[in-house]
Amino acid sequence: MVNRTVVISGAGIGGPALAFWLRRHGFAPTVVEAAPAPRPGGHAVDLRGAGREVVERMGLLDTVRAERADERGFAYVDGRGRWTARMPAGLFGGEGIVAEIEIMRGNLTRILHDATRDGTEYLFGDRITGLAEDGDGVKVTFASGTVRRFDIVVGADGLHSGVRQLAFGPEQEFVRHLGGYMAYFTVPDPGNLDHWFLMHSAPGGLVAGIRPENGGTAKAMLSFTSPPLDYDRRDVLAQQEILRAKFTAAGWLVPQILAAMPGAGDFYFDSLSQVRMEQWYRGRTVLLGDAGYCGSPLAGLGTAMALVAAYVLAGELSAAPDDHEAAFARYQEEMRDYVKQCQTLPPGGVKGFAPNSALMIRMRNLSMTMMTRWPMRALIARQFQKADAITLKDY
Repeated sequence: MVNRTVVISGAGIGGPALAFWLRRHGFAPTVVEAAPAPRPGGHAVDLRGAGREVVERMGLLDTVRAERADERGFAYVDGRGRWTARMPAGLFGGEGIVAEIEIMRGNLTRILHDATRDGTEYLFGDRITGLAEDGDGVKVTFASGTVRRFDIVVGADGLHSGVRQLAFGPEQEFVRHLGGYMAYFTVPDPGNLDHWFLMHSAPGGLVAGIRPENGGTAKAMLSFTSPPLDYDRRDVLAQQEILRAKFTAAGWLVPQILAAMPGAGDFYFDSLSQVRMEQWYRGRTVLLGDAGYCGSPLAGLGTAMALVAAYVLAGELSAAPDDHEAAFARYQEEMRDYVKQCQTLPPGGVKGFAPNSALMIRMRNLSMTMMTRWPMRALIARQFQKADAITLKDY
């Protein structure tokens, strides 16, 4: 039997990218997304290494370049806004903390949706609530009450994947908390960023950042270290109250960021976590991107992993259209080493990202300065090159 109908849960990055390649290989993809439309907002994401190569093979690189954020680099600042360490965007050949191609996540999502909507069925405002597999396919139940059959089910629905829970088990079996939380949302451009991504750390494991985007706005980030918290993921007001309580005395631009937070229509708050699974597929269901191997914002490269995984999964399904399990096994084999490298956390993990004391903040800033000089510069360059840790097949 040839497996041709594929339902994909999630219309973020990986879902539409997979739909693009599936259509190219003659499959019939359906993408279901709980949100009423492609999700706006989100932080800047970078295209580097193999992820950039996939976008180039899609013929979308020029479109992405036209909407990239104009960022000159990354810098740490103190409580009075004075720069304490910096890393220009071009320092590591455009592959440093700020990459040559940075684009707001919502813009990349829209570009991928625009590139696939004519050949892909999109079901917005719905989600998968039930999976019943038999020998010939999967009976998929949707929250809307619709029941349909598909040959293949793909969970590309992120850290808190509903497909993963239905097919593999409870979230707590696979999601590992790394010791912190992070929020992103849009704020007015403060006017003094000069095209730099600025970040401020305060004692107590607090980090605030702001980076420019096109059109008079900026993206703010607030992050803090913490053991797991008990909160409602759908209660935005409660999440914002957690941030206010943590950051009231953090200094720098934080008061303006907090003041703008209630009016942000794209507010996002979640734990810093990774997903670890021995196998990304079961029967006719397979996971893609954060749903199967989230690396966390600390590791970065989540966008690259999703784009590369979409290309590889579609390619392997096209190579074995009548044997989904063999295709899934080859997909995981192709991706395993790349995912392992992409999930590697930077030195110090969350504590290196969000130092707890003023002394450790100064040490972290000094470390950043040393990264830009020989011999540390050569060592750090190899760390950034993990985005290239895969050779893409020509499917």
